Amino acid sequence: MAHRSQPLRVTVLGMGAIGTAVATALASGELQNARLAGVIVRRPDAREAQAFPVIDLEEALRSSDLVAECAGVPAVQVEGVRVIEAGIDLLVSSVGALVDEPFRKRMLTQGPGRCFTTSGAIGGLDVLSAASRGGGLSAAQLVTTKAPAAVVQEWMSEGQRRDMMEAAGPITAFSGNVKEAIDLFPRSLNIAVALALATDLWDELVVTMVADPDAALTTHAVSASGRSGDYEFTIRNRPHPHNPATSGVVPAAVLNEIERLAR
Repeated sequence: MAHRSQPLRVTVLGMGAIGTAVATALASGELQNARLAGVIVRRPDAREAQAFPVIDLEEALRSSDLVAECAGVPAVQVEGVRVIEAGIDLLVSSVGALVDEPFRKRMLTQGPGRCFTTSGAIGGLDVLSAASRGGGLSAAQLVTTKAPAAVVQEWMSEGQRRDMMEAAGPITAFSGNVKEAIDLFPRSLNIAVALALATDLWDELVVTMVADPDAALTTHAVSASGRSGDYEFTIRNRPHPHNPATSGVVPAAVLNEIERLAR
């Protein structure tokens, strides 16, 4: 594979726990063939942004080869099409935005910019993607278990929140399809969409969210079956120290994809 003659110019969209780690790595030269062009933030005076060049989207579209989204599902929905239409590549970490089929097709197929996604906190998608070819998989399940504080959502009633936070053992907070999962847990269940993208089991995939007071690690238990075979694997990630709703490995997944694109 040929290497780029110039470093990949990357703008980081969003400066939460993921974006800050990605921007720091780019600015420090950790990635040999990529450099930080700037960061896009909602509040330019935010403490996290002070160490980096703050730019707006228009400037990013003039000075970048790639926009790395680390800002959440709404940011992809609002800004993603503008990036793609400008002919700039977009790396999406909040893959939950792609749950809507028309929007997904627009982002992934129409260009002229290209849309890439990260695997985030989940692995094994390569074998599941292969197994699903030609309808090789017919069913899949994702059971995600997190500490109650990472599961509680603003839409929950006071009673639901109290029951979850005071539960003595595991409690199921949700079980349903992919769209319901990402609508209700937009920061915690992006991996459900990543799994559906890999398998094309948008209707068949059952997603369950469990709150467990003893969950020191975030657990994703994946199973799939069909005429290709039966597949089961479990991933246990340490939560991100600054954002327990996401796994600590997610920034590294974003950086791995940037490094791949830079080559």
